[in-house]
Amino acid sequence: MICIIMGSESDLKIAEKAVSILKDFGVEFEVRVASAHRTPDLLEEIVKNSEAKVFIAIAGLAAHLPGVVASLTTRPVIAVPVESKLDGMDALLSCVQMPPGVPTATVGIDRGDNGALLALEILALSDEELDKKLKDFRKKQREKVMNADKRVRELYKN
Repeated sequence: MICIIMGSESDLKIAEKAVSILKDFGVEFEVRVASAHRTPDLLEEIVKNSEAKVFIAIAGLAAHLPGVVASLTTRPVIAVPVESKLDGMDALLSCVQMPPGVPTATVGIDRGDNGALLALEILALSDEELDKKLKDFRKKQREKVMNADKRVRELYKN
């Protein structure tokens, strides 16, 4: 089980990238909205009561959500910074500059898809079927690039 938490509903388009991946892999998930600043009690309740093995925290601006989630659990937290102000660099830096002892893994700005894939890789450490699905996924990615290379070489053949 993976729990996706957004700082606000405006982050839904980023969460949908993660949801799409998780659905493709058939992994159970939940999606919630909770603000580290405006609803800290709700956030604490979600984290403390969740059955998730991994959290994906999506946040922009000050992007405190991933760090607060990490402060409430010892389960892995994957931060997904959102592009809002300063091209998302403010959120990215907030996510990666965690204090010692409270780490979060951080993926690229707006990369909800990579957040989901990293969460799946963590779960696959103890799930052989999921591990096989991830290997098949990587194989398909490789094939897409190889086919693109072939098409481009043919297109620009001298």
